[in-house]
Amino acid sequence: MSKRFKVLLTNSIHPSYHEELSKECDVIVAPDTKPETLKNLISDCDGLIVRCQLPEDIFDNAPQMKAVVRHGVGLDFIPVTAATKRAIPVANLPGSNTNAVVEYCMAVIFYFRRRLNSIDSALRSQGWGKARPLADSSTEISATTLGIVGMGAIGSKLAKAATGMQMNVIALTRRPETLPPGIKAATKEELFSQSDVIALCCPLNDQTRGLVDRASIAMMKSNAILINIARGPVMDTQAVLDALAEGRIAGAAMDVHDQHPLSGDEAVFDCPNLLLTPHIASITASSMRGMSKGSVETILAILHGKNVDNIVNPEVFLNKAE
Repeated sequence: MSKRFKVLLTNSIHPSYHEELSKECDVIVAPDTKPETLKNLISDCDGLIVRCQLPEDIFDNAPQMKAVVRHGVGLDFIPVTAATKRAIPVANLPGSNTNAVVEYCMAVIFYFRRRLNSIDSALRSQGWGKARPLADSSTEISATTLGIVGMGAIGSKLAKAATGMQMNVIALTRRPETLPPGIKAATKEELFSQSDVIALCCPLNDQTRGLVDRASIAMMKSNAILINIARGPVMDTQAVLDALAEGRIAGAAMDVHDQHPLSGDEAVFDCPNLLLTPHIASITASSMRGMSKGSVETILAILHGKNVDNIVNPEVFLNKAE
């Protein structure tokens, strides 16, 4: 009888694909995501499916590890360099949650521009006469400018959705030559000064950390809104909070934060015109099913010695060959 692999899930996955994985592997779901818990559980595991931040030294405790798969796209949760040094393949699932994130961004734009939550609240608490005039200051999004920072899969699809709604789209990207027709490349200064909505869709790396600083925010229009679905450290959170409190920008949405999870004591909870969500832009019933399916298919393929094209550190196979 062939050996059954042992796979650790940092968090639960879709029940159907948990069951599918369990047919071939012994599956453990971590009871919490504390570093010590994960390091203790991983010691005799062959595979890991990741939905939370891993400690930098996680693979020091994983001598049998053969495959790590991100249940999603962002790789900042995984110490990829450390995995590569130990010849552990790491894979992610490009495009698996793109639709969900794009829909989140569009929902945020309508949340602020059409003010439906405020109007609903006023109608219920103050009556028709107080609620009706609130619509007078709502705005349509057609002919307004969306500035997108980062034109990967999410940024590109968001641009397509926005142009379909007759928005003007400008983009800050390292590869302006790849922009589709109708999308104008912009400098950082042009994007922050011209945009009515700014969506941060870039990965977190040395170039993007702190990209949105006080100087950038000072360039924004007073009626502009800022959406962060990238990573918290891409922007200076305190600078955004100060601008909102002083009315220098109209609104912001933060789905990602400097620290996850939020405790409830952070300054963001006392800030006006700020929409907070708990890192759920990529999560819908459909996307969760798709990410779980992709994670299970990928980890089983790697564990069974198959090469898959979504491995992000293929050099590990060269290391093994040597």
